Amino acid sequence: MTVKIAVLVSGRGSNLQAIIDSIEKGYIKNAAVNVVISNKADAYALERAEKHGISAVFLDPEGLDRAGYDREILKILKQHDTDLLLLAGYFRLLGSELIEAYRHRILNIHPSLLPAFKGLHAQKQAFEYGVKVAGCTVHFVDEGLDSGPIIIQKCVPVLPGDTEETLTARILEQEHIIYPEAVRLFVEGKLKVEGRNVIALK
Repeated sequence: MTVKIAVLVSGRGSNLQAIIDSIEKGYIKNAAVNVVISNKADAYALERAEKHGISAVFLDPEGLDRAGYDREILKILKQHDTDLLLLAGYFRLLGSELIEAYRHRILNIHPSLLPAFKGLHAQKQAFEYGVKVAGCTVHFVDEGLDSGPIIIQKCVPVLPGDTEETLTARILEQEHIIYPEAVRLFVEGKLKVEGRNVIALK
């Protein structure tokens, strides 16, 4: 059975590309990205989707509150029989109705070692705080901000001479590795959630 994946995006979609590449190369088996949805009409991620023959949808948030917008997303997810929902640079919070519909089936990638530096500009927050180790986290999405159970984390050392830009670039390289890994584990049925702990089964 093929796991049908939908991806929410707001920007360039480099993590989306990493997922697509991992499926096409066979690293993630028995899965397909069926639809990419963006709240931004000019998101380059929509072009990436179209290049791979994936349905690309701009869903205009104008005039809709969060609940109304999420209901429109849910309609599209149901049309595509979505099994797994991925957030890849999606700059809106999800409401409870959408989260409940896909409880433990929504993954997000965040450019910090959660629970440190939640929200936007996490790399900038980490750099300005003076941390010696930064990183990235894949987690399940719950009702809080970047607060769901953690699946995988990867440390990225802050090197002498680093700038916010060079640190961000090195974190992104690791994002492109651990996000496909987390998706593969989900697709293979190897993720078990026990409270706040996520266990990767052998």
